[in-house]
Amino acid sequence: MKKSVNPYNNKVLYEFEELSEKDIKECIKRADQAARKWKKKSFPDRSALLQKAAAELKKNKQEYARIICEEMGKPISQAIAEIEKCAWVCEYYAKNAADHLSDEYIETDAGKSYVSYEPLGVVLAIMPWNYPFWQVFRFAAPALMAGNVGLLKHASNVMKSAEMISLVFRRAGFPEGCFQHLVVGSETIETILKDPVVKAVTLTGSKPAGSSVAAIAGKEIKKSVLELGGSNALVVFEDADLDSAVDTCIQARFQNTGQSCIAGKRLLLHEAVADDFTRAFLEKVKDLQSGDPADQDTFIGVMAREDLAKELEKQVKDSEAMGAVILTGGRREGAYFEPTVLDRVSEDMPLFKEETFGPAIGITRFKDENEAVQFSNATEFGLGVSIFTQDRERAERLIPLFDEGAVFINELVKSDPRLPFGGVNTSGYGRELSHHGIQEFVNKKTVYINM
Repeated sequence: MKKSVNPYNNKVLYEFEELSEKDIKECIKRADQAARKWKKKSFPDRSALLQKAAAELKKNKQEYARIICEEMGKPISQAIAEIEKCAWVCEYYAKNAADHLSDEYIETDAGKSYVSYEPLGVVLAIMPWNYPFWQVFRFAAPALMAGNVGLLKHASNVMKSAEMISLVFRRAGFPEGCFQHLVVGSETIETILKDPVVKAVTLTGSKPAGSSVAAIAGKEIKKSVLELGGSNALVVFEDADLDSAVDTCIQARFQNTGQSCIAGKRLLLHEAVADDFTRAFLEKVKDLQSGDPADQDTFIGVMAREDLAKELEKQVKDSEAMGAVILTGGRREGAYFEPTVLDRVSEDMPLFKEETFGPAIGITRFKDENEAVQFSNATEFGLGVSIFTQDRERAERLIPLFDEGAVFINELVKSDPRLPFGGVNTSGYGRELSHHGIQEFVNKKTVYINM
C-alpha cells in the first residue's frame, strides 16, 4: 500500500493499492497496443490533443496545485506556477514538434537521402517528488508528440499527483494507453524495464537510482536518459550588481524550500564584496515567510518528509563541527527546516562537497577568477552554475572553464522548454527539452534512395 502523507500536519491523505504482477503486464500490453496506433497519428492530431492538455492544466490549475501542496509541502503559489509551466511545455511542443522532427535532407550521391525521426514506442519514466507535475510533463510532452507512449513510475509519496496527471491526459481526450501511471515500488522497475515492449527509460532522481537503472538499461541494450543531482555554485564577482545578485541568489537557493536539483547550493563570494553581500543576503533570508504551505503568503514551507529534514540537519551540524559558522537558522522541527546560512565553509565540509537538498547554504570566499572556477568545479556534479558579473568579456571567457551542463550569467539556473536541459559527470547524461530533448527517444533513420 502506498500512502500520501501531508508533511505539514502528518495526516494521511490518500492510500493506493499496489498493482499486481498481472496488472503490470496488462498495463504494458495496453501501452504496446496504444503505441502501435499512436505513432500513426499525424502531428496536427497529436498537437490538438496536447493543446487540450495545456488548456486543462490552465483551467483547473488550482485543483492540481492543491494536490502538490498537500502531498509534498510546496507553497501553493509555487505549486500554481509549476502547473502553469506544465501548460507552457505542452504548448511549446504542440507548436514546435513537427519542425523539431521534420526530415533532414542531406545531399549525397543518392537521388534522395535524408534522416527521418521515428518513435521508439513505449518509454518508462521514473520521476521524483520535488516537482511532481513538471518533471513528468517535461518528459511526457515531447515523448507523446514524437509518437511514443509513456509509463510513469512516480515517487511513492506523490501517487495522487501521478493519478491527477493521468487525469489531465484523459480529460484532454488522449487515447487509452497513451499515458499510464503505475502504482508500484522501486523493486518492480527491473522487471518492467526488461519487458521487450519497453524500449527506453528516463529517470530524474538520485545518483544511486540512476546508476541502478542505467545498469539495467545497459544490459538490455535500451536507451536511457538520466537527470540526477546537482550542487550548483552561485559565483559572485567583485563587479556584480549586488542588489540584483542577492535577490537572484535568494530565489536560486530557497524556492521550493530548497528542494531542487538545480538550486544554487554553494555561495562563492569574491573576498572584496563578501561582507556586503552577506549582510544584504542575511536580511533577505530572515524576511522569508515560513508557514502553512496552503497559505498564499508562504514562501518557505516544509520539506517533503521528515527524514529529508533530518538529513539536512546532519549536514549542517557536521559542517558546523568542522568549523563553519551558522549566521542564521539551523533549527529543525519535524519536516520544517529553518532557512539557514553558514559562513567559513571549506571544500571538505558536507555543506560543500555533498548535495544539500533543502533550505541551507554555505558561504565560501575566493580571491580571484582561478580560485572561483576551482571551487565551482570541486564537485562530482555538473548540472549548472550561475555567474554574477557586469563584465561581459570576463563572463564569456570563463564559460568554457566551468564543467557544467549549463552556465547562466546574472540569472539562476532554470529549465526552459526552448533550451536543452541536463548535466555532465554524476549529474547524468542526455538532454531534456528543446529539439535536443524530443530527439532523445526517436530512431534517427537514415534513408538512401538511388533512383
